[in-house]
Amino acid sequence: MTTLAIGDTAPAFNLPDADGNSVSLSDFAPGKIVVYFFPAALTPGCTTQAVDFTANLGDFERAGMMVIGISPDPVSKLAEFKMSEHVTFPMLSDSDKTVLKAYGAFGEKVLYGKTIIGVLRSTFVIDVDANGKGTIELAQYNVRAAGHVNKLRQELGV
Repeated sequence: MTTLAIGDTAPAFNLPDADGNSVSLSDFAPGKIVVYFFPAALTPGCTTQAVDFTANLGDFERAGMMVIGISPDPVSKLAEFKMSEHVTFPMLSDSDKTVLKAYGAFGEKVLYGKTIIGVLRSTFVIDVDANGKGTIELAQYNVRAAGHVNKLRQELGV
């Protein structure tokens, strides 16, 4: 399984958002973006994380960072999730898991004592240059949903 580290090139992506619009990494040039990968919309842990990012979005934006979430959920489920939880940042659908795999956010994990293959809750801070090329500034794998956003804010000084 591929994992990314500080200084690595961020894999480019072009995915549909909850409204069906195409969103790519280069859309955020130049600037910094927090990209977090989550397993499934409308589940307790993923809801906690999305609500926490939404509640703190202003702080990230004031620090010059945008936030996006990516999951393997279909666009329709992400639209329902955004509406029901009042999520105000883009959520992207990676239904074929290509981007998840490119970032090392899909693979083997232990869930309730069983080893399974699935989404590894992961967060990245990416610096996107004026040409749309991204560089990893922070890579965190297997993060916990509860408390993750506050911990990230502390680490980034946001």
